[in-house]
Amino acid sequence: MTVRLQDVTKKFGRHVVLDRVSFDVPQATACCILGRSGTGKSVTLKHIIGLLKPDAGHVFVYDEDVPTLNSRELTRVRKRIGFLFQNAALFDSISVGENVAFPMRRHTKLSDGEIRDRVRQKLESVGLGGEEDKMPADLSGGMRKRAGLARAMSLDPPLLLVDEPSAGLDPITSGEIDDLLLRLKQDQHTTLIVVTHNIPSARTIGDELLMLHDGRILARGTADELSASDNPFVRTFMTSTGGG
Repeated sequence: MTVRLQDVTKKFGRHVVLDRVSFDVPQATACCILGRSGTGKSVTLKHIIGLLKPDAGHVFVYDEDVPTLNSRELTRVRKRIGFLFQNAALFDSISVGENVAFPMRRHTKLSDGEIRDRVRQKLESVGLGGEEDKMPADLSGGMRKRAGLARAMSLDPPLLLVDEPSAGLDPITSGEIDDLLLRLKQDQHTTLIVVTHNIPSARTIGDELLMLHDGRILARGTADELSASDNPFVRTFMTSTGGG
């Protein structure tokens, strides 16, 4: 199992954000986490990558209990995880190519020539071939998201966490990002955990959908199963067409 959460609880002050949340994600599948704003979706991702520790419960990534790891062990696990942030989180002071190269320079012993070749390959794979010398400020929102995806996949991690991939994007560009994520799952067998408000996107990407509500998993299953749920809130949520 790639990722497994077991009875994870997290509070901020008196507010319970996650309340004994448990789920697992098999290798080479895509899990989409749905829910209204403030229901703990992004907090869940931050637990998986070790940016937050649960108040109770366990977070296993490749059978390692992430909250118990020291900094060196956590760095080793994080090398197997790519993270695409909602705003792409590119370094504005360096070029697109250097953004993609950054994890390679930090975590590998590749030569400059090898890194340049891999950067070109990664950018071409997301439709940004020839854009390596541009600065992030010169990119559109969709291009920034593509560049962020190229950087997230620069070390070919088997697990990719994605926070609101369609946020701020028009429907056509959002669909292109969905296609890129699907290709990663199909061609490289990448495991995807995607937080999204975008129901059409979740239907396209997700093998399984989880709906968080009031800190708990309200529904879990395929898109069709959630659409046919006995719970009226779940059915209504699944009929929405909103973007990020």
